[in-house]
Amino acid sequence: MHPGRIETLRHLDQFVADNLSTLLRDPEVNWQPTDYTPDLSTESGFEALRSLREEARMLSEDVLTVLVGDMITEEALPTYASWISVLEGVQTKSHPETPWGQWNRAWCGEENRHGDLLNRWLYLSGRVNMREVEVTTQSLIHDGGDTQTENDPYRGFVYTSFQEIATRVSHLNVGRLARQAGAEGLYKICSKIAGDEQRHARAYKLFFQKFLELDTNEALLAFQDMMKKKITMPAMYMRERGKEKGESFARFEEIATRTGIYTSRDYIEILENLIGDWNIAHLQGLSPAAESAQQFLCGLPGRYMKILDRMAARTKKSDEEAGPNYRFSWILEQGNPFPLPAL
Repeated sequence: MHPGRIETLRHLDQFVADNLSTLLRDPEVNWQPTDYTPDLSTESGFEALRSLREEARMLSEDVLTVLVGDMITEEALPTYASWISVLEGVQTKSHPETPWGQWNRAWCGEENRHGDLLNRWLYLSGRVNMREVEVTTQSLIHDGGDTQTENDPYRGFVYTSFQEIATRVSHLNVGRLARQAGAEGLYKICSKIAGDEQRHARAYKLFFQKFLELDTNEALLAFQDMMKKKITMPAMYMRERGKEKGESFARFEEIATRTGIYTSRDYIEILENLIGDWNIAHLQGLSPAAESAQQFLCGLPGRYMKILDRMAARTKKSDEEAGPNYRFSWILEQGNPFPLPAL
């Protein structure tokens, strides 16, 4: 379907193999969810649990809602793993053990910890209806999504480069708001996850940089195509019980924008980051189509900035239509949490 893609990936097999140990972390020494959650086999673990629950009570409902949405997004990892595994040249019958396949599995192993850690924190917080959250997570994996990358590794790694940065922004901002509320433990958790996302973003950006070096015109056209379609979030079909596909995600986006956790301005800044790091403006020797793509991409952040006010106005209108009484089924009434027994 995409002439030349397999040749490019095969050419980079050794490069990826040589860099796996620097792009990823050894599972035996890497951080794990249990490092940041109470150990309930000890008395000190119950004290840590009390502290966690006190921190959870400090969070606003908006911040808690975005945290739940971020956790659900992370928990849908099986979907994302399948998206990457079918990219042309990543895993094929003739190359079942390619370095690209090794990267995908190891990346999934690192990502898997994020959902586990946030899930445990939310379960222990006493503020979340975990069964409704679990229904949403299963529904999201069931419904899948459409990244519009086809089975093209060029488009696929534009998408993952963008998404890893976007996820980092969201986790960092949730952590920032948690710290402002006094939830220092949650701040450390979000920062730790964001650090992983930053490292993964560097890896995907490096892969696409190599695509640009080896197949400049086609890689540039793939970048243009993804930005014309606009990057959609992986949890685009998120829904609660009884809701239409994607309905809950739209509400989630509204709250993320209103709280400043992830906004249209962040989208533009990520695009500017990719254009700059990939040196798009200075690529030379392009075909006419690729030169047109170069001009489109370099002018896109400016065009987005001009319509930012209109986008903000639409968000405000959407908030007003949602009404002040809309509540996610994930969030329990604050009230007084059930007290922990004395030790």
